[in-house]
Order: sequence, then structure tokens, then C-alpha cells
Amino acid sequence: MVLSLISQLCDCLLSSSFFPEGQVFVSEDEYLEISDIKRDQSGEYECSALNDVAAPDVRKVKITVNYPPYISKAKNTGVSVGQKGILSCEASAVPMAEFQWFKEDTRLSTGLDGVRIENKGRMSTLTFFNVSEKDYGNYTCVATNKLGNTNASITLYEISPSSAVAGPGAVIDGVNSASRALACLWLSGTLFAHFFIKF
Repeated sequence: MVLSLISQLCDCLLSSSFFPEGQVFVSEDEYLEISDIKRDQSGEYECSALNDVAAPDVRKVKITVNYPPYISKAKNTGVSVGQKGILSCEASAVPMAEFQWFKEDTRLSTGLDGVRIENKGRMSTLTFFNVSEKDYGNYTCVATNKLGNTNASITLYEISPSSAVAGPGAVIDGVNSASRALACLWLSGTLFAHFFIKF
């Protein structure tokens, strides 16, 4: 892809300088061509036209580089039965990507089997309000715009309730919480108060 920026500041133009956020391109005519432009070259370009007659004239133009989606963030999630589970998918794209969620060959939609799909900007989330055994498995997030599409596989997997929240036997900061609770029972009233101040 070749991007051409055209300066139409004056007929007696001798040279133009284009400044895209700290970079400088110098052209001997009113055109600036950028071959194989990348998405990180989007931004505001400033054209400064110079000659020997007057002070430089400056104009600005904003360049937007369109590109197909790519998924920048997708993470497997573990949740126990009966709990709320959320799968998230983040995609960068210009124009903004549209999202779809699938389980195997079935496209999911809000309200189907108690799930909700919410799209906000670059992020799409699939929420399960009351996870059951049938909800576990692989899900596919598909991001699409007019230039193309991409997808990512995300797994919702089962974990035990004790792994999901800190409870008896759960490890917190390397210490077993059940052992802490048992120790409290053997302390006198004075030391019992000290125990809670310390921890």
C-alpha cells in the first residue's frame, strides 16, 4: 500500500516537510509517498511548505491506517459449578471489529442458555451467570471487519469451590487457612486479640 499526502499550499512551492509525531519526511514537491505503510504510522501529519518569498505555511492532516483484526488478549478461565464465569476476548482493528461467539458449530447469543454477550470497543465478554457442567468446554471468539477476520479458542474449565475462594484448607500467602483457624481456639483471650492485630 502506498499513501500519498498532497500539499496544495502554494503554486510556487519549492519543498515540503512532513512531520508525523516526531519523524521528518522531506519531499521536493507537493507529494509525500509512504510505501508499505504500517498501522503504527497512523496519526497527525504536519506539512510545512517553504520557499524564498515568505515564511513557512503549515497545514495538518490526520491519517488513519485501516487493518484487519488481530486478537491481542484471550485467556482461559476456571470456575466452579453454580458460580458466575466470564470469558473475554480483546481485538485490535480499524475499522472496529465486530464479535461473534461460538461453541462448536453453534453461534451464541444473549439469552441463549443463560449467557450474555457484551461488546464494548475492543473488548467482548461472554458471561455465564450460573455455570453448569454442560457449559464447560472450548469456545471460539471471532473478530471481523471489512478487511478480514481472526479467531481465538478459549476454554471454560471446572475448578473446585475451594480453589475459587479462600476457604478451609485454601492456601493464602503460603499458610494454610485451616491451621490458622485451629490455632485461634487454643489461645487465651489476651493472646487471641494480639493474634488478630498481628495478622
